[in-house]
Amino acid sequence: MVGLASLLDLPPLADDLVRVEDALRLSVETADSFLTEVAGPLVSAGGKRLRPALALTAAYAAAPDASSRPAPEEAIMSGVSVELVHLGSLYHDDVMDEALTRRGVESVNARWGNLVAILAGDFLLARASEIAATLGTEVAGLLAATIADLCEGQVRELTKIFDVGRSEEAYLKAIEGKTAALMSASCRIGGIVAALPRPSIDALTVYGQRLGMVFQIVDDVLDVVCTDEQLGKPSGNDLVQGVYTLPVIRAMEGAPDLSSLLGAPLDDATMNKARSIVRSNGAVSAALSVASDYAAEAEKALDALDDNPGVDALRTLPRALVEGVPV
Repeated sequence: MVGLASLLDLPPLADDLVRVEDALRLSVETADSFLTEVAGPLVSAGGKRLRPALALTAAYAAAPDASSRPAPEEAIMSGVSVELVHLGSLYHDDVMDEALTRRGVESVNARWGNLVAILAGDFLLARASEIAATLGTEVAGLLAATIADLCEGQVRELTKIFDVGRSEEAYLKAIEGKTAALMSASCRIGGIVAALPRPSIDALTVYGQRLGMVFQIVDDVLDVVCTDEQLGKPSGNDLVQGVYTLPVIRAMEGAPDLSSLLGAPLDDATMNKARSIVRSNGAVSAALSVASDYAAEAEKALDALDDNPGVDALRTLPRALVEGVPV
């Protein structure tokens, strides 16, 4: 992933993420072999593990030399808990999207059906909550509130499916819940378990929220501008699903002909025509400008922390995400 390299340059992070990976695999093992089988595919399929990386890097911000030694076990488990929430939400997303694959493997809903996929997602969320409880009541409460935020953000999006009148405000409010909330919580939990001062924890929380906004806007732009090969999944899927994201909303403001194409399921030809309009009228640049504003706010939030390698790595990430878009 573009930008994550700035975190992976930190000496302990690669090894600490291996520890997270091992703990993730153990967390989905149960006495029931079938539940273990259905809960494990997304763990085994790997992924960017951005949320654990954020939790760990936030913990590294605790001291000037923290990024030169392995993270404490509490920081590892904080990374496991936020990743389990993320994975659980992906199981549910696949049911809503009727996805056939996820991360290159057959989705659980395609293989075993929607009911099994929903229960597997619920199991991962329960495991995340169980782990959070071992990290203290504040972490447990925060993770529970974050799961509620994810649900609220997803509902906000679902109520605007195929809605050509979706406003920019409605879009931003939805991604604040469905994406930014968990990144914010990842940073905050990392700071809490590392016993950072409260002002530093609050600064990391703001940073994570703004970073999450950058991440989702950039991801939505990539869906418009990239090929299937570049994305590693079908491009234009948001348009097909009726999810009108920031570049599409901005494009509709200056291209009434785009609105006439949308509002219902699209065939491939119409989807490609719609993508072409979005790419051609300045909407992509306008969306990236919004992302850049959030990136600047994320960077500014870190001014409250003393510089050290962990903080420096976090500071480079938001801008790297925006600059990594191939436009």
